[in-house]
Amino acid sequence: MVSSQSRGGLRKNKAFRHPFEDLAVSRLKSVLAGAYVTDTADRESIRSFERRTCLHERLLEIDGSLLLTLDALLRDRNVTHAAARLGITQPALSARLMRLRRVFGDPLLTPAASGRGMTPTPHAAALQPELTKLIERLRDFTNAAQVFDPATSERVFRIAATDNPAAILAPDLIPHLHAVAPNIRVALVLPDKPRIAASLEEGEVDLYLGLAECVANGLIGRALFDEEFVTAQRRGHPRGKRPFDLDEFCSLDHLLISADGGNFTGMVDEALAGLGRERRVTVSVQSYALATLVLMNSDCICTLPRRFLQRFTSSLDLFEPPLELTRFQLSAFWHQRVSGDPAHGWLREQVFLTAKAQGRSMN
Repeated sequence: MVSSQSRGGLRKNKAFRHPFEDLAVSRLKSVLAGAYVTDTADRESIRSFERRTCLHERLLEIDGSLLLTLDALLRDRNVTHAAARLGITQPALSARLMRLRRVFGDPLLTPAASGRGMTPTPHAAALQPELTKLIERLRDFTNAAQVFDPATSERVFRIAATDNPAAILAPDLIPHLHAVAPNIRVALVLPDKPRIAASLEEGEVDLYLGLAECVANGLIGRALFDEEFVTAQRRGHPRGKRPFDLDEFCSLDHLLISADGGNFTGMVDEALAGLGRERRVTVSVQSYALATLVLMNSDCICTLPRRFLQRFTSSLDLFEPPLELTRFQLSAFWHQRVSGDPAHGWLREQVFLTAKAQGRSMN
């Protein structure tokens, strides 16, 4: 029978020690004290135990938050930016960095010579590619154990899309998502196109809606639809409702959406140039919402995707353009690392269903 005192002693012990471990520690202490060890096997046993003990202690020091902290620091090389990425304070991040330095026995990052940001040590630079792979495997491991229930999930999804696909899909996608998953939240953000692949890989955004030409290594894409262009004018336009001919089309005031802002030429102008013609673009805006308001309240005409303009047929008249315009294909892209994530798979399917339903409603 174990006495209450013994039980209390057991409770106070931090970990159970195997008798062999006590023996190894005793021998190790003897060596450290300068005792003479004649048995070669004893020496190797002590060295092996010392290595295993050191590794065991280092592994116990590392947790997920430290791995993510090191990853953020190596990506941003700036304490302020890394703390913002992790959603923690700078003092908290500094404390984690101290723990990392103790675990790896290396400074890992040192102040840059320029005085701005930090520079990884050679050891940290060597760790980075393996760290990236490890975090991806941990994400996959965690996601594999998750069961996604749209009816109860409170997940936040981030979809990167320019004004074009957002204006076309969002008005139908958002009500659908809220109907089947009332507690989720969706952020529609403008993409940083030069680094969209990195944004998807790093989980900054979940999905990118754009043109097929934007596909990059590591990304998976699926076409949503092929779209055609139509020309719109306000109801009650002084020109009447007759179809456009090319001369009239070129003579009227045109409204252009310029994603970059301030441009007065676009794909219609390129098509006209091929015919030796040009049009009069008198208004340039950056958003579909503003373009619609201007179109409804002026005598400008505008050529835009049919799926977008189809929503405003109570206020706008739609016509076939008097020249051939190339259709465009809109696709959804995601990083291969999230292909097996149930929640991400569900989001993709809702986007595909929305695009398909839009196509049926136009037929």
